[in-house]
Amino acid sequence: MSKRFWIIIAVIAVLFIGILYVSGRNKNSGSSAAGTSNHVKGKLDSKVTFVEYGDFQCPVCGAYYPVVSQVMAKYQDRVKFQFRNLPLSEVHPNAFAAARAAEAAAQQGKFWEMYDQLFRNQTTWSQSSSPNAYFRQYAGVIGLDGKKFDTAFSSDAVNKTINADIGAFKKTGDPMATPTFYLNGKKIELANIAGTDGTPALSNFSKVIDAQLAANGIAH
Repeated sequence: MSKRFWIIIAVIAVLFIGILYVSGRNKNSGSSAAGTSNHVKGKLDSKVTFVEYGDFQCPVCGAYYPVVSQVMAKYQDRVKFQFRNLPLSEVHPNAFAAARAAEAAAQQGKFWEMYDQLFRNQTTWSQSSSPNAYFRQYAGVIGLDGKKFDTAFSSDAVNKTINADIGAFKKTGDPMATPTFYLNGKKIELANIAGTDGTPALSNFSKVIDAQLAANGIAH
């Protein structure tokens, strides 16, 4: 075979490896092909998907966080859970920056760890006029590379991911409010998952999810 033939084969091989590399980076970055985030956990191939559009500074999201965590723990072997950003910046001035912190952590594979830090410490950083120092502190707590976190935090790519999430939510036609939950694409009314005192209740979450599991032939 000619030398030219082997050169062509080598070029094709390099291009193929390059495609695989880019594909792998996109898969691990926490962003989907459409540009939206892709933060998922639980049973990833489940027929039942629970999605939360949340704002890390939203006090109602903060109130729901412990119960949502209980729901994730209870159904981790039966339900796919997903979080998407919906920072309501007009009323929560630190919300977009917090979403950037979460997305920056996602680039090092630790979105959910930062998610926990932001909600657990919400009352601290949300009241700060300069919350970035807190986000950097949380990055250290969860073991992130500080320089990589700083670079990602200020990157255009992170901003685009958050804005893509906001754009995806707007397409639903639902009011811009957080938290907003969907179960297999259908909005869950907060009144249906709250207890008699109006606060989120695991038992009521369970009723809604169990019904969806049953509808899909999954034991609950």
